[in-house]
Amino acid sequence: MRTIFLTLIMALFGFGSTKAQSVQKFKEPLNTAVFTTKFVIEENKPITYVTHDSDDGAWQFFSDDEFEDSESIAKIVGLGEIIEMDKSILELADMPEGYYAYRESVNSKWIIQKQEE
Repeated sequence: MRTIFLTLIMALFGFGSTKAQSVQKFKEPLNTAVFTTKFVIEENKPITYVTHDSDDGAWQFFSDDEFEDSESIAKIVGLGEIIEMDKSILELADMPEGYYAYRESVNSKWIIQKQEE
């Protein structure tokens, strides 16, 4: 009984938040389809560029890798999978549609800018 009481008190004051609570920063459900590349998914390259598209609200997650044929490297995964790979993505959860973010490395701060129309 005491454990339940302590858990309730901790939750009330925001202590001991669970993984599910921490990802609630995104308005989209964790199973929302997002776009990425084989470099991020298969080669575990760090995510350094993120877009939140203004036309359809889609999220896209890229590494530094250059490519010419997007069809050959494109992957669609759930938002939750991207968050599991890189928790710093949660810092971008409230990035508005029509914006993008980039960083030099996983240890760098995200820089957020408005997309040109």
